[in-house]
Amino acid sequence: MALARPWALIALLSPEQACRPTALALGSFDGVHAGHRHVIARAVAMAAGPPALVPTVLSFWPHPREVLAGEPRLRLDLPNEKLSVLGPLGIEQLVLVPFDLQLAALTPEQFVQQVLRDQLQAGAVVIGENFRFGNRRSGGPEDLQRLGGSCGMAVDVLPLLDEGGSRYSSSRIRQALAEADLVEAERLLQRPYRFSGQVVRGRGLGRGLGWPTANLQVDGRKCLPKEGVYAAWAWRGDSQQAMPAVMNLGRQPTIDPEAPSAVEVHLLDAEVDLAGDSLRVQPLQWLRGQQAFGSLDELTGQISRDADQARALLAAAQLPG
Repeated sequence: MALARPWALIALLSPEQACRPTALALGSFDGVHAGHRHVIARAVAMAAGPPALVPTVLSFWPHPREVLAGEPRLRLDLPNEKLSVLGPLGIEQLVLVPFDLQLAALTPEQFVQQVLRDQLQAGAVVIGENFRFGNRRSGGPEDLQRLGGSCGMAVDVLPLLDEGGSRYSSSRIRQALAEADLVEAERLLQRPYRFSGQVVRGRGLGRGLGWPTANLQVDGRKCLPKEGVYAAWAWRGDSQQAMPAVMNLGRQPTIDPEAPSAVEVHLLDAEVDLAGDSLRVQPLQWLRGQQAFGSLDELTGQISRDADQARALLAAAQLPG
């Protein structure tokens, strides 16, 4: 049966919990860029039927390469972050298939029959032309069309989208973030880049310098931008009120060069007790890289200049929604 719910309540489910039968957009969809949206839009259209199907994104967690090759894969969107992006596109549920060695060993035939047919009752499946599946990535689009057709599924294979000869890809977005090109990242994402973290107790070094910061514990699987100092917007918990801020992302070469990389956010012109809260952060512009200063007075003077620059940039920027 179809889900009778507004998009804001899109569900994050296991295959066993999913509402069925489904129309599936199948892939990783990290970043939900224009190429991903092309696949998703087709799945939503096919869900209208007849028969009516539940428009669903089916993805894998963790990333297959983490399991098969031991390669850590930082994500542009963690699963919970995807929900608010997918809902407005017409998707009603995000289904995550736990990727493990047992799933990786399935042949293409077994994957289609056990996961797509038996678990999700897929009536329609949409993929990009580079999609691979099954043991050792042995299955391709033509195999999915053949195997799905034998199970009564309509399978659409869509060409990859590009602009000016450059293919839309999650790698391009990661590269933009690595270069602190937040304008390009937002253009490719079709939304501002943001991340969240839980405020945790720090050592109080910033407060001692007159610049108290919220120390954020960010999920280690989240892709963060280039290290440095940023003008940023911040939101407390579920609040919709954006607060101007300056953020330091990276190490502290003056105070403690041996300390691990950290995310520290100072709210500009605001005294707010954030203990125990979470913060959503939208870095707006990179101000400078990390550098070691000769004294704490020099560091404090630079932080003051950073704050002034961030304050001016944010005052001139459009307040985010």
